[in-house]
Amino acid sequence: MIEYFQANLWQFWALVGVLCLILELTSGDFFIMCFSIGAFVTALVAAFGTGFMAQLIVFAIASLLCLLFVRPLALKYFHRKDPDRPSNVDAMVGRLGVVTEAIPERGHGRVKIDGDSWKACGENDMALEKGTRVEVTEINSTIITVKPCE
Repeated sequence: MIEYFQANLWQFWALVGVLCLILELTSGDFFIMCFSIGAFVTALVAAFGTGFMAQLIVFAIASLLCLLFVRPLALKYFHRKDPDRPSNVDAMVGRLGVVTEAIPERGHGRVKIDGDSWKACGENDMALEKGTRVEVTEINSTIITVKPCE
């Protein structure tokens, strides 16, 4: 049994690589991804029958090189520190939608945006008919303010 594991240790490294990728999905900071890349490189080396100590050294070196060179590039391109980039609910301003429940003057209706239904009111208390294409102009808690698209 031990001979089988020694001969097929590349499977262990491939499994470690996949598990690290799954863990990376929970963090998103590209730190665990470096260990995943190191494990996949080690799986390739292990497939050629190198010893376990050599595999550990390859894993350590590949992971370290990835931490030093790949992670900074990934952070640079995927985690830009743009102060003007809206996120979460703030990103809704400017989005387009369709009125699904008529909005009466000084009242509330419903607007569908990207498959989500939002409680909405018209800009300047205007009335909007069902089917009108609208643009989000403001968000107050869970109620959006919309105006008709030109």
